[in-house]
Amino acid sequence: MSYYHSTVLKDKSFEEAIDLVTESLKEEGFGILTEIDIKETMKKKLDVDFRPYKILGACNPPFAHEALMAEDKIGTMLPCNVIVQELDEGIEIAAVDPVASMQSVGNDSLTKIATEVRDRLKKAVDNLN
Repeated sequence: MSYYHSTVLKDKSFEEAIDLVTESLKEEGFGILTEIDIKETMKKKLDVDFRPYKILGACNPPFAHEALMAEDKIGTMLPCNVIVQELDEGIEIAAVDPVASMQSVGNDSLTKIATEVRDRLKKAVDNLN
């Protein structure tokens, strides 16, 4: 089982891709809670040049609430991360598969929630093409 779902955008800039994925996630009920700029962080902390790479922390509040009610420590695995990175072949968008990550928890009630979240994240990524 793969732990992510991805696509590559060939005709978009990095910033256009950020805007597109943010909007696509919004259409599936997700908001962006956090944004980590890996390129900037690597330069600042390690003085290392790195490709454009951002981690977006996506959250669907109703599903997050449901998951927290089922498992109080699940916040250690929230929000759902979506990456945007610049590669030679284009801009890659990849979203975590919450079903893969929730398997390690061992709480069967999370499976239904994780499956619905996975389906919405997958749709948000697939809608970019």
